Amino acid sequence: MSWQASFALGGALSMSSTAIVSKLLAERLELESEHGRNIFGVLLFQDLAVVPLLIIIAAFGNGNSSQLAMWLGIAAIKIVVALTLLLFIGQKFMTRWFDLVARRRSQELFMLNLLLVTLGAAFITDKFGLSLALGAFIAGMLISETPYVHQVEEDIKPFRDVLLGLFFVTTGILLNPRVIWEHPFLVLGFFIVPILLKAVMITGLARLFGSPQGVSMRTGLGLAQAGEFGFVLLNLILDSHLVDSTILQAILAAMLLSMLAAPFIIQSMDRIVLRLSSTEWMLQSLQMTKIATQSLKQSGHVIICGYACAGQNLARMLEQEGISYVALDLDPDRVAAAAAAGESVVFGDAGRRESLLAAGLHRAAAVAITYANTPSAMRVLHNIHELEPTLPVIVRTVDDADLEKLTAAGATEVIPEIVEGSLMLASHTLVLMGVPMRRVVRRVEEMRDARYSLLRGYFHGADDNNDDDGHDQVRLQSVPIDENSEAVGHSLDDLGLVGRGVEVTAIRRHGIRGVEPDPDTKLRAKDIVVLRGLPEVLAQAEERLSRNRRAA
Repeated sequence: MSWQASFALGGALSMSSTAIVSKLLAERLELESEHGRNIFGVLLFQDLAVVPLLIIIAAFGNGNSSQLAMWLGIAAIKIVVALTLLLFIGQKFMTRWFDLVARRRSQELFMLNLLLVTLGAAFITDKFGLSLALGAFIAGMLISETPYVHQVEEDIKPFRDVLLGLFFVTTGILLNPRVIWEHPFLVLGFFIVPILLKAVMITGLARLFGSPQGVSMRTGLGLAQAGEFGFVLLNLILDSHLVDSTILQAILAAMLLSMLAAPFIIQSMDRIVLRLSSTEWMLQSLQMTKIATQSLKQSGHVIICGYACAGQNLARMLEQEGISYVALDLDPDRVAAAAAAGESVVFGDAGRRESLLAAGLHRAAAVAITYANTPSAMRVLHNIHELEPTLPVIVRTVDDADLEKLTAAGATEVIPEIVEGSLMLASHTLVLMGVPMRRVVRRVEEMRDARYSLLRGYFHGADDNNDDDGHDQVRLQSVPIDENSEAVGHSLDDLGLVGRGVEVTAIRRHGIRGVEPDPDTKLRAKDIVVLRGLPEVLAQAEERLSRNRRAA
């Protein structure tokens, strides 16, 4: 294998998966941790390193070793000209062009314009003998500098997962499964050796730059797997005929396996570090000692999990009432600044049993989980349920989608931000409209006592498509009753909607709206029935009513 092929393969194998790692670290609330910052910094630099690698690998495929310097020189001239056209001239042109398109107020035209810009940049780089992927990458850089970047992000969000899926589909098409059982040791070698080498080398480099041993090892393990840009480079290597196709097939299979292994490696990161690091036990013991020292003299205190804005506001309220607290947070800068100011906050992961015990869980009066991350909150609730099942736990969440799940996991109170915000908005509005404060307070308390049941469910709009985050949101839906429908003359009880998981919240008849109708209420022609439920059961109820109308 030539040194050019080795260099190209090294570049492809050195890439790590930004999509997988950032998502896993976000779920573990470790993006702001020391190793999380190290990992994210390297991932960003890897993404930028793709640009010169695309140019160099393309140059490798254009000539032999004696002509390499000439081809690299030509490639350098091409990239300078292309980047000048795209970055300098294109940057000035891009904002004005987007302004012109945006004034047309056409969503379809805006989307077609995005496609035009991306394909146009790819066309320019292709004409300069560079890769199409480089052009698309530069197009993204240009768009990111325009005032329309946020609009673009929202518009392409529905296509992002689809296109990413197509990317992996095309990658899978390139893979010949026969290579796995025909050359299992070759695949296994390309799977294990790069993971070990990357983990060891990145750990050593992190140590060289002053990171503690445990942080360095976590950084190495987090970046050990292959990445999406590695497949792009591998495809370019294939087009350049630098490496034998059998070896490329084995490397492709190994990279796919390493990406599949990435979640398991990151989930096991702490156990691996504890087993391999001689100082990690001491550092964690020191961390637990600091937490225990902070909470040692406290009893009947509140343990605050997370010390961002919500946690700090809670701490100030507790302090004003003379209630002691211990806060656990994973952001070292925030912890250092708050501790220097004399606040009772220590560095620690609330998701670990040891941290909760060191914070005085058995002596605490309550626990408040202040970050709106359901998986992390569930982990904390699981540990509290095992260690101190009767301890009151207050959990913050974004909306009411996970209310039942968190309550079932042991949360005493679940505070949905959106619902509580709407309650405050409604209460202030009612007071301004002259409703007595006592009645407003009573209404709000009734809502809370009923676990926000009256406020659950919203009419769904087109702008809500990107706000579900994968949750099955309870919705409201209005269903008109046709005069030929078989539902006319039947009571709500007869129709069996409640048995389908659908609740009838109101019936509108002759312009008059009746709330919470009796089950014996009979439907009439031109009634509008307001239903509440999950999307699938609402669809079933509407389908039933539509079928009855067609049958009539």
